[in-house]
Amino acid sequence: MQWNFQSAGQLAVALRAGDVSSVELTEAAIAGIERDDAAINAICVPDFDRAWEAARRADQARARGEDQALLGIPVTIKESYNMAGLPTTWGIPQHREFMPAEDAVQVSRLKAAGAVVLGKTNVPFGLQDVQTFNAIYGTTNNPWEHGRTSGGSSGGSAAALASGFGALSIGSDLAGSLRTPAHFCGIYAHKPTLGLAAMRGMAPPPAPALPTEADLAVVGPMARTAGDLALLLDVMAGPDPLTLGVAHTVTLPPPRHQALGGFRVLVLEDHPFIATSAAVRAGVNRVADALVSRGSHVERHSPLLPDLAEAATLYTQLLFSGSVARFPVDAYEQLRIRAAGLSPDDQSLDAARLRGMALSHRDWIELNNRRELHRHGWRQLFGQFDAVVCPITPTPAFGHDHNPDLLERRLDIDGVEYPYFDQLVWAGLATMPGLPATAIPAGQSAEGLPVGVQLIGPMFEDRTPLRLAELLEQRIGGFQPPT
Repeated sequence: MQWNFQSAGQLAVALRAGDVSSVELTEAAIAGIERDDAAINAICVPDFDRAWEAARRADQARARGEDQALLGIPVTIKESYNMAGLPTTWGIPQHREFMPAEDAVQVSRLKAAGAVVLGKTNVPFGLQDVQTFNAIYGTTNNPWEHGRTSGGSSGGSAAALASGFGALSIGSDLAGSLRTPAHFCGIYAHKPTLGLAAMRGMAPPPAPALPTEADLAVVGPMARTAGDLALLLDVMAGPDPLTLGVAHTVTLPPPRHQALGGFRVLVLEDHPFIATSAAVRAGVNRVADALVSRGSHVERHSPLLPDLAEAATLYTQLLFSGSVARFPVDAYEQLRIRAAGLSPDDQSLDAARLRGMALSHRDWIELNNRRELHRHGWRQLFGQFDAVVCPITPTPAFGHDHNPDLLERRLDIDGVEYPYFDQLVWAGLATMPGLPATAIPAGQSAEGLPVGVQLIGPMFEDRTPLRLAELLEQRIGGFQPPT
């Protein structure tokens, strides 16, 4: 379908010009899903009847002279967001019948902006994997090679976008769940600054939809162009009105620069805990070369960069401390006994995971204080740099691995095996201090798989990495449909 791979920005122009109707766009999107999704399995909960009706309403609104930001544009929603009338399971079989009574705040914002919701996209069990599969909806395949993962936990959304199923999607990110699927599927995603976009209605079932503050997690936009990320972030940004008593919009600072020649960029490709594959290293350097060629100030080292090993350890402990919050008392006590038996000399990430799961509140507060020191270090760094370019994960998309014991899984990096969860350290670099990070396509591997990198920016200066993403898209190209 000619419209299915157009950007939201392009569709908006066509709709305003009368070149196409929302009903026609919705017809084309649904036809594409019905034709191609059996092989991908990105759309786990179709909502076509309501999409048709929303498209008709959008066309009627446009005929009356209305013009909201997303009016008439087909989109998808990650399964983990509450949508009234549809199940929210988080891929957990015991909650397959859970039906929330109201939309998540972000779903409400997309609908208020005129978006046409095609349905919900697949997720891993409990959103707790770098792959997307569960016992309710099955496995989501990578559109580029079906034997490989689309990433997780927003893997269904990334696969949908790469397949032309809607122009935009919304996901979430705690351990790279926006950025990793974008990297694996060749699309764009943006992890906003922590707290920038309200998360109410994005909670595991059957929890009530409360305006709680997240420690690491965010919700954010996914798209096929950098410009569409900025468009969708404008719709999503802003605190929960329940926390303020009134609706409130956010005015973010403008990007620090408008041209590549003004940017000061720190480029990283090596991590003390894990190797970087040749394919990902090539993607990082392709971006670095493009920056240099356009006059950006590029450096490879800085004494201001917070210690990467300590950052990874802090992130790992904070991440896994939250994963056991609802464990039975006996199971938690066993974790505490195992953690107490660790040697003080064991500074591996496996040890950090176990220590994190056994943290006391006192220990957590100390970790949080150390995190604040890292945030201070990042503020100092961003006094001299505007962005950091680095990997999202060490490899392109890997083959499906459904070993139920995640700690037994291994990640092959150019012939050397590493613990599966060690790949999270690059995503955690931005997540632990709460920084914004934009995932962009950066070419393909020798096997023809997408490779992405992330652009990390200063806190609450989301428009800076987003603008850099747009400029790089113009220079090195962006999304390409799977071949």
